Amino acid sequence: MDEESDLELLQRYRRDRQMLLDFILSGSLIQKVVMPPGAVTLDDVDLDQVSVDYVLKCAKKGGMLELSEAIRDYHDHIGLPQMNNTGSAGEFFLVTDPEFSGSPPKRAPPPVPEFVPPPVYTPAPVVATAPILTPTDFDSSPAMPSELKSESFNSTQCNELTVDDIEDFEDDDDVDEVESLVISRRSRNDATDLALGLPSFATGLTDDDLRETAYEILLACAGATGGLIVPSKEKKKDKRSRLMRKLGRSRNENVLSKSQQAPGLVGLLETMRVQMEISEAMDIRTRQGLLNALAGKVGKRMDALLVPLELLCCISRTEFPDKKAYLKWQKRQLNILEDGLINHPAVGFGESGRKASELRILLAKIEESESFPASTGEIQRSESLRSLREIAIPLAERPARGDLTGEVCHWADGYHLNVRLYEKLLLSVFDMLDEGKLTEEVEEILELLKSTWRVLGITETIHYTVYGWVLLRQHVITGDQDILQHAIGQLKKIPLKEQRGTQERSHLKSLYSKVEGEKGPREMSFLQSFLLPIQKWADKQLGDYHLHFSEGSARMEKIVAVAMVSRRLLLEEPHIAVMQSTAITDRDQIESYVSSSIKNAFARILQSVDKSDAKHEHPLALLAEETKKLLKKDSTMFMPILCQRHPQAIIVSASILHRLYGTKLKPFLDGAEHLTEDVVSVFPVADSLEQYVMELITSACEGEAAELFCKKLTPYQIESISGTLVLRWVNSQLGRILGWVERAIVQEKWEPISPQQRHGSSIVEVYRIVEETVDQFFALKVPMRISELNSLFRGIDNAFQVYANQVVEKLASKEDLIPPVPILTRYSKESGIKAFVKKELFDPRLPDERRSTEISVLTTPTLCVQLNTLYYGISQLNKLEDSIWERWTRKKPHDNLTKKSTYEKSKTFTQKGTFDGSRKDINAAMDRICEFTGTKIIFWDLREPFIENLYKSSVSLSRLEAVIEPLDMELSNLCAIVVEPLRDRIVTSLLQAALDGLLRILLDGGPLRVFSLADAKLLDEDLEVLKEFFISGGDGLPRGVVENQVANVRHVIKLHGYETRELIDDLKSSSGLEMQGSRSKLGADSKTLLRILCHRSDTEASQFVKKQYKIPKSAT
Repeated sequence: MDEESDLELLQRYRRDRQMLLDFILSGSLIQKVVMPPGAVTLDDVDLDQVSVDYVLKCAKKGGMLELSEAIRDYHDHIGLPQMNNTGSAGEFFLVTDPEFSGSPPKRAPPPVPEFVPPPVYTPAPVVATAPILTPTDFDSSPAMPSELKSESFNSTQCNELTVDDIEDFEDDDDVDEVESLVISRRSRNDATDLALGLPSFATGLTDDDLRETAYEILLACAGATGGLIVPSKEKKKDKRSRLMRKLGRSRNENVLSKSQQAPGLVGLLETMRVQMEISEAMDIRTRQGLLNALAGKVGKRMDALLVPLELLCCISRTEFPDKKAYLKWQKRQLNILEDGLINHPAVGFGESGRKASELRILLAKIEESESFPASTGEIQRSESLRSLREIAIPLAERPARGDLTGEVCHWADGYHLNVRLYEKLLLSVFDMLDEGKLTEEVEEILELLKSTWRVLGITETIHYTVYGWVLLRQHVITGDQDILQHAIGQLKKIPLKEQRGTQERSHLKSLYSKVEGEKGPREMSFLQSFLLPIQKWADKQLGDYHLHFSEGSARMEKIVAVAMVSRRLLLEEPHIAVMQSTAITDRDQIESYVSSSIKNAFARILQSVDKSDAKHEHPLALLAEETKKLLKKDSTMFMPILCQRHPQAIIVSASILHRLYGTKLKPFLDGAEHLTEDVVSVFPVADSLEQYVMELITSACEGEAAELFCKKLTPYQIESISGTLVLRWVNSQLGRILGWVERAIVQEKWEPISPQQRHGSSIVEVYRIVEETVDQFFALKVPMRISELNSLFRGIDNAFQVYANQVVEKLASKEDLIPPVPILTRYSKESGIKAFVKKELFDPRLPDERRSTEISVLTTPTLCVQLNTLYYGISQLNKLEDSIWERWTRKKPHDNLTKKSTYEKSKTFTQKGTFDGSRKDINAAMDRICEFTGTKIIFWDLREPFIENLYKSSVSLSRLEAVIEPLDMELSNLCAIVVEPLRDRIVTSLLQAALDGLLRILLDGGPLRVFSLADAKLLDEDLEVLKEFFISGGDGLPRGVVENQVANVRHVIKLHGYETRELIDDLKSSSGLEMQGSRSKLGADSKTLLRILCHRSDTEASQFVKKQYKIPKSAT
């Protein structure tokens, strides 16, 4: 229990912390909140990993909050004990339990070591002693950009720290500026994806080596135009200028201020020196060495010199501050010679392969000479250099490629050394302090670099390709959009195959290099080496554009342009054309981007859903919601760009997401058997997702095309499965309703709820449970069809039928209420005649005692309440029916037009008489209760004054008026309880029962009732009294209704007014006429005439029925 409570408390603290952070970040306490990469809103940020202290500090300052820094601060301090700085002294909380930690150590703690700052990026001219890193630390890291390697602390150039330099750092302002500069320049992105497809150098040339050699080539090319001047070696005394020159330039100054910058080529070379991070000492040595090399060579251009060899010959060890610096410099020159002339030559050795080995031996001897004593070593070095010149110069000056660029010394234009050197030259176009910007002198620099084309064998195609790659790589590092746009411009300038000249096509065709790949060595052309990394990087970006462009799509459009341009150029390459014999169109490529990115984004959603702790929502429901959000973002943010090259890209996106979610949904659908909470949670959002997919497809194309794409989808069939589950639920609920109906009937006491509500409580309970079921039905947000609604209607209809039938189930039959018909006898003045019963007469027994009790329990008020209850039930049916249809209309399915029209037809067809069965059964039950009530009042409640005593012995002595008073009381009881709409209905039933009783007295009144000819008038008067009683002066039943009801009785009374002979003659003639299906002259049947004659106080009539029908005499 304690562990559970601790966990709950911890969870509550966590929620409170999240709420606090959300309040601070969403309010106005912080001026601006910058989202971390990949996050759009605060919902995308894990607030558990945000440092509260960092956020509160930013809130106090009122400045901008970078959430990425807050997250970093949280992780930086997560290993430290929690501090509480609210008191006078700091308090901290132990992670371990002190009781189990043992006693404190008795020995003194070890001394705190002096803090050594971690290695940070600084420009090469500033040499620091603290970081001690080996070259492999940078070379082995795949994530380290080549520029960063070139700017490492292990640069081969000599940047010795002098006393003057140390004095420069005594200025605190300058030190602060240096530190801020270092920090601002070290936040760089990883550009390993753009690594060139070129082999590494066997000699181990580093980026620094290439950069320094590239600068030497630049100086040689500038010297060819006569612009090479050796500056004075005198140092400048201005400390700030010296320090800033080591950095490149200060924050608020140009590389060289306009006042300091020399005009023309001299000033531009100085700018290049600073941009390429070349020390002044190295610059002076190189310039002097080149000028010395050219001395005595009449007619020789400086750019036609074998620069590394000439520098080795013209620069002595004494020009370096120490031997180590000299050896590094010499090693670089020897490596350049080996790579330029042996490993990657522009002109092959041909048959003179022996020279290659000789050249390697000479290079080794030059390096070996440094280990000998000074005199011996110098001799060996001089002889080796002389021999090297004899071999290298003729080799380098052999013509190649028809000397496309003129008379050139081919020592640095061998592929792939030349493009790596040219890359280092191109890197100088970027501003040192803001690497995301081009320097102001970019146009002049590019123009100057053209002078190196003849030495490096650079053509227009090579220039645009390498420059485009350099710009794109710089964009990746810095994230600057202008550089990206500039890179696209350079890539678009690369001429297509047919636009290149014959010589250039031949030259590019010869540029191949072997690169080790996953499947072994592979030959790559020049364009492949540079454009394949670009295409690979663009494909990686666009293959997950949801991740890389989540904050906006402006950059994405440019990356698409990069991918398409590089792809177009690569398709012209022979190896690519062979690999892709079936050319993939731009549409296919865009489709692959969409497919890949959608799958990656969906995988991340899956991962986030798996990690989420949303207990109130099913993971599949959450997945559907997030998938729909993804699809909406995809269609609004990214598709306008992709649809420019693939008009149906949105269809691809929607179809893939539909399939991916469908794969996750299918097991759930297969296992769904009942309407559980999970089903109700998942089905609506899944159906909503599918409908949205259909809408997107329909909006992308119209008519038959949209239908064709929709048919290709595998539908989730949620509506069908949901319909089956809803039917099961409806059936179970209907069984519950029937149980409640039976229970309500059993508990019903048939007493009015109130004077105003004169119905029973059971019908209210039935309606309550029915309406609850209807509410639950419409609360189900799962998709439904009209069949489920019809099933609900049928079930409710059946429930009301059952209710109506159970109300009248215990009613006695009419025969139980009506007493047995007396034995038919004839009039006689004699007594003692034995009764005789004809075979056709039915002699029922009187109701038994149990049945009599049941009839007596059903009093008139009880029957009236039952009648009112049934009327309430049928009157509320219309309201219930209209309510259900109205709610169904609001829940109308959002389908296509065909489905809607089908839905409308089914509704129109079904809505007519959905509760007809209930109405029919309730009306039948009401008719039966009315009939039973009237019969019970006349034949049971008023049996003695009406059935037994009316007209007993003599009509004149027992008139109908004696029955009117008790009948009026019964009628008053009925009208007091029964509702107004049922009054005429129940009173008509009572009138019918009274007339039935009167007919029984007139035709089957028994031996005590005899009628004479003169009684006909009295009987007619009594009938008028009865008629007027029910008409009640217009307040009762309509006169026409009453007249129709009494017509039959009036005819029988009229027969009592005929002479005996007429009746006998009519009876004789009626027997034959009945056989023919017609009535007698008096309009009566033989049975009626016989019964009138039997009750006639006349001897002739008595003798006739005795003779003809053997009717016994009645007892006096």
